[in-house]
Amino acid sequence: MIWIQFIVVLVFILIGARIGSIGIGLAGGAGVIVLGLLGLPVDPETGIPWTVLGIIMTVIVAASAMQAAGGLDYLVGLSERMLRRNPRRITFYAPMVTYLMTLLCGTGHVAFSTLPVISEVAKEEGIRPSRPLSISVVASQVAIAASPISAATIAMTAAAQPAGVEYYQILLVAIPTTFVGCMVGALVASHQGCELQDDPVYQEREAKGLVSHTKTEIAKAPVGAKRSVGVFLVAIIIVMLYAILISDNLGLVENPPYPREAAIMIIMLTAAMVIVLWCRTDPTKVATGSVFRGGMSAAVCILGVAWLGNTFVNGNLDAIKAAGGGIVESAPWLLAVVLFFASALLYSQGATTATLMPVAQALGVAGSVMVASFPAVTGLYLLPTYPTTVAAVELDDTGSTRIGKYVFNHPFILPGTVSVIVAVLIGFPLAKLVVG
Repeated sequence: MIWIQFIVVLVFILIGARIGSIGIGLAGGAGVIVLGLLGLPVDPETGIPWTVLGIIMTVIVAASAMQAAGGLDYLVGLSERMLRRNPRRITFYAPMVTYLMTLLCGTGHVAFSTLPVISEVAKEEGIRPSRPLSISVVASQVAIAASPISAATIAMTAAAQPAGVEYYQILLVAIPTTFVGCMVGALVASHQGCELQDDPVYQEREAKGLVSHTKTEIAKAPVGAKRSVGVFLVAIIIVMLYAILISDNLGLVENPPYPREAAIMIIMLTAAMVIVLWCRTDPTKVATGSVFRGGMSAAVCILGVAWLGNTFVNGNLDAIKAAGGGIVESAPWLLAVVLFFASALLYSQGATTATLMPVAQALGVAGSVMVASFPAVTGLYLLPTYPTTVAAVELDDTGSTRIGKYVFNHPFILPGTVSVIVAVLIGFPLAKLVVG
């Protein structure tokens, strides 16, 4: 029966991937119905990661308030000035920009606003746009594993806590390893493909007048934009400091007034309120921005697919431990491989983490192995269908950022895979040192 149930899980994941967007969450809910009919207990209390969803929703509200106040426009303006001051190094500076923006906002969708600038600066310097665009998209996805407020990091914290891993330990490993990984990926991207002037596709498009050489004007940020960024940054710092102070490992505060999860939620809701009031933001715009839509879509995905996965795992836990415990123990790196390919299928770093990391913890995988493997949940670029990947292809009118006829031969896959491999390889010794 367990194999039939497992096939049901795979079938509904594939159906969700086929639908796209929030489809993985919708299909996950439908799959739970079938698992229940096959005899597995369906319990929303244990199957749905309610705390993780609450944190995701509150963080997204705060980030959306910042966007509505013009904070993202302000950050894009800063990014544009930085890139135009250092155009020859754009293949290295552009991923730094998208990495830091994702690190701050907790969602890779913020990269959308910087991609046109990256493409234009590259063209102005005669640099093949696919080089900075490919690694910039990858960096915006990989940085999810390092963001203190991303859905993936929150889900990872919840899954790793039973293994004795603290929130701050995950960040201490994930931030340096993912950043170094992205920079190595940038080095690979900088040598990828022929020079722009030698590309026959570019030459043909230029001859037909299909390549634009006009400069896109970045919208001027409103008055409260800088304030909103400041409030959001302060909120993130408070969240991180509070999590460190109440850590069981450090023991600095014995009886904290709020659990870490509750603190994150109330701090983020308060930050959103301060932004709306202090920056005179229209609250109706908070729920209509791209960050809100993308974040709530991710929440639905996590709800459905995590419920599907947890229902299967909780109902077959003993059998899964007996079958997989020895394999993972003898080859811990297999966890990273599974996470990498599953993320491309599940279409979400958060959904991948919420679904598979609890399974790893149940199998007895060491906390250090879970933390080291965590960056592997960011393989969304493997299939060139993720929104930021598609946007980069469409924005590059030189034709250098293109998908080959074999689907997998695209400019994102090599720098992306290198970035993840480097991050995981560095992560194993560092996680052993930090986590123990």
